[in-house]
Amino acid sequence: MNLENTKLIFDKVHFSYKKGQPVIENMSFTIEPGQFVAIVGANGCGKSTIAKLMDGLLLPKEGHVTLKSLDTSRPTDLDMIHEQIGFVFQNPEDQFITTTVMDEVIFGLENIRVPREEIRSRLDHALEAVQMKDYMRSMPHQLSGGQKQRVAIAAIVAMRPQIIIFDEATSMLDPQGREQVLSIMNELHRQGMTIIHITHHMEEVLSVDRILLIHKGRLEFDGDPLTFFETVNVTDYQLEPPFAVRLNKMLQKSTPLTTDWKEMIRLQWSIN
Repeated sequence: MNLENTKLIFDKVHFSYKKGQPVIENMSFTIEPGQFVAIVGANGCGKSTIAKLMDGLLLPKEGHVTLKSLDTSRPTDLDMIHEQIGFVFQNPEDQFITTTVMDEVIFGLENIRVPREEIRSRLDHALEAVQMKDYMRSMPHQLSGGQKQRVAIAAIVAMRPQIIIFDEATSMLDPQGREQVLSIMNELHRQGMTIIHITHHMEEVLSVDRILLIHKGRLEFDGDPLTFFETVNVTDYQLEPPFAVRLNKMLQKSTPLTTDWKEMIRLQWSIN
C-alpha cells in the first residue's frame, strides 16, 4: 500500500454503547502517514473507544472511519483494514493464543496467509526489533510484564501493518518495561510507521508529533506537545503534568520547554 494514501480519517463520527448516551460525538480528524500521535484524556473519556473505531472493532453509529479507500462500515473492507492497522492492548495476555513466543508470532503470520518461505525471516526480524529473539522458545506466561508486551508488539510488527495502535500498552508495566516499550515505539516511528499511542501518562507524550485531547467524547485539543502544555491546564482533565513541564514552571518559563529536564537545567544555568 502506498504510504501517501494511508491517511486515517474520522469524519463526523458518533458512537454510543447505549441509545441516548453518546461516547463519541461528532469527531473529525485526520492522522497523516508516518505521524506519532498521542491520544490523551481522563479515564472514561472515550480514548479506547476511538482506538477500536480506528481498527473496525467498533463501527460508528453515524459518520465514517476510513483508511485510504477502505471504510470500516463496509464488511468487505474490514479484513484489509485489520491487515493495515495493528493493535497492541493494555494487557498483552489478552493477545496470547499459543504456548511459545515463536508460535505466537507465527500464528498471526499464518492468519494473514504469509508464504511459508517468508515466515522465518519475518519472525526473526520482528523478535530482533523488540530484543526478544533469545526468548523464541519461551512460554509467554513465564515472561515479565515488559517482555510479554514486547512479544505482543513483535506479533504485530511481523505482520507489517502501516499503523500500530498502542491502547494503554504501558499502563501495566514497571518503569523499565515502560521505557523499553516506548523505545520500540520511537524506533518504529523513526522507520516510517504511523504510531498512535493512547495513554494517560503525560511523561510519555512530550516527544510525539501531535496530541489529541479527548474530553467527554469530544476533541478538545489537536496540536503539538509544546503548544499543548503551554495552553492547556492538564489537571482540569484529571491528568498529571510531566516533570519537565512542572520544572519549566518552577523556572518561571525563562528556559525553553524541552523533553529533557537535564537540558532545561543546563540552559537555566547558562542564562544566569
